[in-house]
Amino acid sequence: MYLKRPAGGLAFCLFYLASCFTNKYVLSVLKFTYPTLFQGWQTLVGGLLLHISWKLGWVEISLCSRSEILSWLPASVLFVGIIYAGSRALSRLPIPVFLAVQNAAEVITCGFQKFVQKEQTSHLKVCSVLFLLVAAVCLPLFDTQFDPNGYFWALIHLICIGAYKVFHKLWKPSSFSELDQQYINYVFSVVLLASASHPAGDLFSALDFPFLYFYRFHSSCCASGLLGFFLMLHTAKLRSSTTSGQYAAWSFLAKIGRLNQNLNSENGLVCVLGYINNTFLNTSEMLDTPNPEPAFAARKSFAKVITASLSPLFFVMTANVLTISCLVISGVGEALLVYTERTGT
Repeated sequence: MYLKRPAGGLAFCLFYLASCFTNKYVLSVLKFTYPTLFQGWQTLVGGLLLHISWKLGWVEISLCSRSEILSWLPASVLFVGIIYAGSRALSRLPIPVFLAVQNAAEVITCGFQKFVQKEQTSHLKVCSVLFLLVAAVCLPLFDTQFDPNGYFWALIHLICIGAYKVFHKLWKPSSFSELDQQYINYVFSVVLLASASHPAGDLFSALDFPFLYFYRFHSSCCASGLLGFFLMLHTAKLRSSTTSGQYAAWSFLAKIGRLNQNLNSENGLVCVLGYINNTFLNTSEMLDTPNPEPAFAARKSFAKVITASLSPLFFVMTANVLTISCLVISGVGEALLVYTERTGT
């Protein structure tokens, strides 16, 4: 039991890392920049595997009420916006920058809680959100690889994420599970993206893709679909499970962060993000909570930091001191946010 729970968090981190790297490889290295097709393929694979798992009895899906399904469709529209804009942004931005901008979605959810729902928000949480906002705003100003289209789609991406989280807070029928919601998202995404592929010009433009018949492209696309599905399953599992005694798994991950610091690399960004990684993971060793939502948020933050730490080793990225400072501020902001959620402060 004590090994099983940390193993679940570790598996989530590995799937998150592999999924992000695979998507980046297809989008930026192979330059398959046809998001209606690429995201349509991923959601098709995910939807088929989830449907097969349901029919075989491996997962439980209960789509009872048509009215509840229809009421969830606005969230499915936002889900399509998240994956489409995210694909556009990730194809143009380095992974650490993309994740730092993505973190700013917390500004929307925190603002909604404070100003619309009138919830009490601690000063520490406000500070953490402000760190995330400052980092996201300053990154385009100091980024040596500034791409206006990349940041535009990253902005759309974070707005859709924030709106999705807000909708999820307002819409809570007891009969709908995480897998039910994801199943509807998959079906809706496949239909919408398939319908949009021709008007968007992706359907016929992809025929001129230079790696269309190469095994690297085929294997990468298959891997992206499978990894996305397993990441979704682990996400749903971790959201619904309670956690305790995570010391062994997160100590292991902390060693990975320390290894990043000792790598002989000319890019100082690896060392800086490795240090932030250690900060996150050492904090997790001291914190424990029976609440699954903060625990999941912590795991997701750890996965992001590890992904950002390792990405400069595999993908080209240039950064100056100011860019690194923005990434550090974003890391500190997310660390504080995890701390406030896990301690309830």
